[in-house]
Amino acid sequence: MSRDEQLKERWEEVVTLLSNKFADGDTLDLDAIIYLIGVQELGKFNQEFKKDEKVNLMHIAICRLLEPYGYYEFDYYDAEGWPHYKVKEELPTLKAGEQSVLMKDAIVSYFLEKEIIK
Repeated sequence: MSRDEQLKERWEEVVTLLSNKFADGDTLDLDAIIYLIGVQELGKFNQEFKKDEKVNLMHIAICRLLEPYGYYEFDYYDAEGWPHYKVKEELPTLKAGEQSVLMKDAIVSYFLEKEIIK
């Protein structure tokens, strides 16, 4: 199986798993999955978030997801328990499709690391 086929198969597994658990089977999109990862990383599960907090949750997720790629590094937790990251290397300029593939690859790697998928 090629790397692209394996990524596609694992991505579908992640989407199905999360869609069934959090969206009654409606298919979650990439942004929704990034948001859920942000909530997971923050660790505050039974809380309503304001619009700006939701944006911050997505930022946390993106930083965490791209940390293994060398783009971000965990820095500290603030007084409210929110993680903060610092930029280690600027992201390269990517086309929309390339960004999507990078994020899907990072998400699949995250779920493999957490042993949620195989």
